[in-house]
Amino acid sequence: MGGVLTAPLREAINAWLTAERIDAERYMTVMRAWVEQAYDGAGTNPIHGLEDGTLPTEEFERLLAAELRTTDGGPVEAAGLVPRMFRGFVPVQPMYDALRAARAAGARTALLSNSWGDHYPRDLFADHFDAIVISAEVGVRKPDERIFRHALTLLGLDASECVFIDDIDHNVRAAEAIGCHGIHHTDSDTTIAELRALNVLA
Repeated sequence: MGGVLTAPLREAINAWLTAERIDAERYMTVMRAWVEQAYDGAGTNPIHGLEDGTLPTEEFERLLAAELRTTDGGPVEAAGLVPRMFRGFVPVQPMYDALRAARAAGARTALLSNSWGDHYPRDLFADHFDAIVISAEVGVRKPDERIFRHALTLLGLDASECVFIDDIDHNVRAAEAIGCHGIHHTDSDTTIAELRALNVLA
């Protein structure tokens, strides 16, 4: 969802850092360490808990806020931190258009998302997806192969029949490892061109 069907993560986060005068260097240092640990398989950290549903969003917000400071050294408000961070995650219309076109052409589609709180545009889901898999709701997160297999089961498809799109390369490689065709999303035009090359889109 985030970074594929929405504006890029970096853009949304930078807008939030600027709006709330968050010390960007400190934020990047904290999140770089947490994200690297979340994807290298060594130990656990708050991102694991947030994404697999074992850590309440409010507790994640408290832990992250405690690590951050404003540019003048002040505290960062914990309550509502996650939705404020992602307020800039506006929909990317070409990707939604591509989803509708793929479904109209007979493809089955699924949303497979590592959740950072429950802030999804669920009113858009019925028109775009045949299956919804949100990590905190199923208790497992990408890149664990179990979440990919769960999505395949809901779709009633084999991995070899599926294309997986993600803006995180580690997740793409995990999907490819079980037999999916992977697309590392960097921008809408490139991803749509790759889908056309695979005959998913006309």
